[in-house]
Amino acid sequence: MKPDEIRKLEAFLRSKFSLDTIKVKARPRKDDSAEVYVGDEFIGVVFRDDEDEDLCWNFQMAILEYDLEDL
Repeated sequence: MKPDEIRKLEAFLRSKFSLDTIKVKARPRKDDSAEVYVGDEFIGVVFRDDEDEDLCWNFQMAILEYDLEDL
């Protein structure tokens, strides 16, 4: 993804989740996706989808069972 696209996605996610510590970072060898972090913790990947007429992005986050143990 291009740097301006990453900045816009980061601003959107920060606004949507009311969380200023969200960071979106380019992936080293991929140009169709970026990594999403809260602080230093990796939480998921956002994928760029431009195969159809409409451009969109899909955010994928895995929640492991042990993440829920202390809740």
